[in-house]
Amino acid sequence: MTNRGAAGVDQDIEKQWVALPAGIRTQVDGFVLQDRLMQAIKLVWEAGRVQGVGLREAQVMVHLRYLHFGDRVARTPDDPIDLDSLATLAHGIRGRVVAIEAVWDGDTVHGWFVNLLAITDEPVGQKGLATIYWSAAERALDGADTGGLHHPSAAAATRAGTALAEHLGVPFHFASPDTPDDDAPRWRP
Repeated sequence: MTNRGAAGVDQDIEKQWVALPAGIRTQVDGFVLQDRLMQAIKLVWEAGRVQGVGLREAQVMVHLRYLHFGDRVARTPDDPIDLDSLATLAHGIRGRVVAIEAVWDGDTVHGWFVNLLAITDEPVGQKGLATIYWSAAERALDGADTGGLHHPSAAAATRAGTALAEHLGVPFHFASPDTPDDDAPRWRP
């Protein structure tokens, strides 16, 4: 891509989109309408390589298709993080819940996000309760105070995890709420 500004880049992307075979464009649009972002990007990237479409161009192209379809995209629903839903999920876990833990994770699609986990013993393990992405966290917080945390996912996870842990009478652990760190120390009894 050249550095000619957004309008020029959008025109280049549009030309690359139109140059893709109709069948590929139809399949990409199908993936977008089903909110299957990674499959759409992969298809554009693989099909467009011969005409010089790189990964970044494929991402922008698919993003523009999402914008094109807007509300018609069947978005993947957010995991619920209200106390009633989390408590119901926690009570349905096999084994005794001994802690609630928030841990960072990340990927190229969502950036950093937080997984809210129930830690169990007998059997020893963990069960995912919710994945809290930035956009879902902003919706859940709805303008509420983040408690000084900069990442909305950390604030929403701390709020939901603390409430659930208090409800269950177990500790809440979040080793690195201020800084995304997927290598932060995990909870130990």
